[in-house]
Amino acid sequence: MGNCDTCASKQSCSSKNQNSCSKLVPSHGKIKNIIGVISGKGGVGKSTVTGLTALELTKKGYKVGVLDADITGPSMPRFFGLQEERATGIPGEKENQVIFQPVMSKSGIKVMSLNFLTEVEDEPVIWRGPIITRVLGQMFSDTDWGELDYLLIDMPPGTGDIALTVMQSFPLSSIMIVSTPQDMVSMIVKKVVIMAQKLNIPILGVVENMSYVQCGNCQEKIRIFSKKSAEEQADYLGIPLIAELPIDIDLTESMENGEVERYVFNISKYENIISKIV
Repeated sequence: MGNCDTCASKQSCSSKNQNSCSKLVPSHGKIKNIIGVISGKGGVGKSTVTGLTALELTKKGYKVGVLDADITGPSMPRFFGLQEERATGIPGEKENQVIFQPVMSKSGIKVMSLNFLTEVEDEPVIWRGPIITRVLGQMFSDTDWGELDYLLIDMPPGTGDIALTVMQSFPLSSIMIVSTPQDMVSMIVKKVVIMAQKLNIPILGVVENMSYVQCGNCQEKIRIFSKKSAEEQADYLGIPLIAELPIDIDLTESMENGEVERYVFNISKYENIISKIV
């Protein structure tokens, strides 16, 4: 399968030569690093890891943006407590061109999601793959990102259209894999690892989410989903372990109350999530 088969610019591209096909680039901004956050399995916490990574990078003084590429299941507005916000669009220089203005989080993170373009957040997107990939390409290229040190792309699960489009058509610096401590999940996640390796995408490593519960009295880490260590799961995937994240009810409550930025900015337990990035 050639790049043209799944390229987000397939309909408008004048060149069908795979070797000369260029990557999509933001038309309105300068981005130094683009990192995809992906997993083969749904429900492992990709959006949470994307948001935590964005916040930890912001704490270090970097300018950060987040693109919610999970078109049919966008989560980033809720993570940042921005579900009531809507993105605006201004006319571009070209005919029928719209330049999207991303929504800014409390800590200055620029966020773009399809949920910012719908009337209500629970309105479903009932589109086929070609439309989804085309819209994602527009959200990436036609958003006014300004100058960013990092753009994080929160990707949907699996190895389907969106994953293929992002890996082939977006100028990724690297990707971060998210998993949870179950053999079944690791088996499915490994499909994404192999996919990225076949497409020559650099892999930073894996974040194991929901790795353990920490006892409030003795601080013992209790692994409730698997007796295997996070290092063993990473060895199976054949990639470095970036971090193992606990089940954190305080984090969950902070997200539900729209206070996740205040919570993360006042703790240090998630700082190692960016250890392979900076």
